Amino acid sequence: MLPPNTLSPLLQSSWSQTAPLTSLDKSLANLLQSKHPSNDPRHLWLAALTSHQWGRGHACLDLGLLRSQAAQLLGWSNEQAAALPDTLHAAAASLPWAEVIQPSANAHTPDLFDAPSGSQPLVLHCTPAQPQGKLYLRRAWAAEHTIRQQLSARLTPTAAPADLPQRLDALFPAPADPTHADMQRRACEVAATHRITLITGGPGTGKTTTVVRLLSTLVGAAAPEQPLRIHLAAPTGKAAARLTESITQALDKMPEAVRGLISPQAHTLHRLLQLHGTPSNDTRAHQLATDVVVVDEASMVDLEMMARLLKAVPLHARLILLGDKDQLASVEAGAVMSQLCTGPLLRDLTVTLTHSHRFDAHSGIGQWARAVNSDDPHNRTQLQALWHAAPDWVEAADSTHDVTRLQLPHAADPRLGGALRHGWREWLALLTPHRDGHACSDAQALALLHQLAQFCVLCAVRDGPLGVTQLNAQIERALGLGQGTQPWYAGRPVMVTRNDYALGLMNGDVGLCLTGPDGVLRVAFIDTARDGTQTSPLSAEPAGAVRWVAPSRLDAVDTVFAMTVHKSQGSEFEHVLLVLPAQDVPVLSRELVYTGLTRARARLTLWAPNTQVLWDACARRVLRSGGLGQ
Repeated sequence: MLPPNTLSPLLQSSWSQTAPLTSLDKSLANLLQSKHPSNDPRHLWLAALTSHQWGRGHACLDLGLLRSQAAQLLGWSNEQAAALPDTLHAAAASLPWAEVIQPSANAHTPDLFDAPSGSQPLVLHCTPAQPQGKLYLRRAWAAEHTIRQQLSARLTPTAAPADLPQRLDALFPAPADPTHADMQRRACEVAATHRITLITGGPGTGKTTTVVRLLSTLVGAAAPEQPLRIHLAAPTGKAAARLTESITQALDKMPEAVRGLISPQAHTLHRLLQLHGTPSNDTRAHQLATDVVVVDEASMVDLEMMARLLKAVPLHARLILLGDKDQLASVEAGAVMSQLCTGPLLRDLTVTLTHSHRFDAHSGIGQWARAVNSDDPHNRTQLQALWHAAPDWVEAADSTHDVTRLQLPHAADPRLGGALRHGWREWLALLTPHRDGHACSDAQALALLHQLAQFCVLCAVRDGPLGVTQLNAQIERALGLGQGTQPWYAGRPVMVTRNDYALGLMNGDVGLCLTGPDGVLRVAFIDTARDGTQTSPLSAEPAGAVRWVAPSRLDAVDTVFAMTVHKSQGSEFEHVLLVLPAQDVPVLSRELVYTGLTRARARLTLWAPNTQVLWDACARRVLRSGGLGQ
């Protein structure tokens, strides 16, 4: 038997030399070994790999894939995967630290499993179709079980307005082509007659327009003495601000009587659920007093947050999840939206909107989005044709083409500065009077935030020559900003990287350092908390309240001329410069490219020094392990 607090020499050697496991992964295996020693080294490997997969965003360690596709599953090289013990998957059945869960013979649905009843730190879930099973950390299994249980309890239809067909006829005129189904109307029908609905679709397919029409149908049918309690939410502050803006614009087209019954103000999920830490660390049961909950950008919602949301929404209420299943999944573990959209549990309650009102058949951005997402075997040929059809941005900066290329070999090329100054030319013009200390009013700060967001640099990676860190420094130099020794200067844009409840700032909020009305350097944030009708920096007419925060109070912010594609989720920009590294890295995928290019509303510029990296990225899909899609 292995000593309680040590690993076998062979196992320790292979971990330190080849296996890319974190210290946390190894510590978990060591801890379990110290509590209940095993004489099988494969058990320690399985525990460490389960932790490894959780850290990479997977809900579990898929033992079937571990047997057949270990390198691809773990994100390792073939050489690294070769260090794994033989028949590793077979050792799961004898794990001393795992509780084994089988489908219940008494389950009312094939997707409802018995909850784990023991206290083992790992859970092994096996089915007849997958006898090798999936190995979970208990927290991941508990979250998945909660989601299954809550969704199963919401599958029965609910009462709909008696005159629903007539109300829908008024909102959705008959299509010119009777053979073409109106999927927005279908989404409203499903949501009006069920307690859980998934509405998925790409940018511009009308998800928020559909929701406003649904809400108008429901509030119009409600009894005057019992108005509907409606809550709108999104995962981040940026996404919540954009949802507020979208709902406000859609309400402007509705009758005045309806507008008065629907508040467009959206909140972050943390604020809605009154969370003051991570979902796993906050165990208070908070039940919402609500009748309808709408969550936008649901693809960003991780496993534990979704479990918390479902527990908070009462069973009588309608829950509507909006998102794009083809976007990147959440930063934390889980791929809840995509798995639910493609799995059997909510198949009949999922509506996919396919007609884009923003990108028509002639839109270059729309063509790129469709080609990137295509499973056509000629996908690469289509992408190459689109690439060669795009003109050079530097040479045709003011062209009418909505997709251009930036053809530079590296970030030190002097042409980059000219391109960036052109992209931010209107923002720089507004900023000029304030760079030498001129005080900035609230209205001027809002205008600057608005213009800043018209153009953005999105990077696939954080590190490396074309990563966020180095490009931010390069952009500062190119724009002539931040040349002194002080970290704070007028014109420095920053993104909050951690929720700060004392300041009322959420992870993802963007601010701009300026000389405030009091003549002191401060950071201006749009204050949605003080102005319920506040629009995002992307609104056509920037107006509303500004929160001025002393830089010394901001201890978790990053400069954000450039941001990662992951951080851009929930945002849109008029013009996006999407930057790919010159060398292939595991994080590059079809979902990342698609998410990055669809952040652009009107113009997209692609910078891919090595086009082979672009083709390979579009051929690689992110497949996160989990049980919600089965």
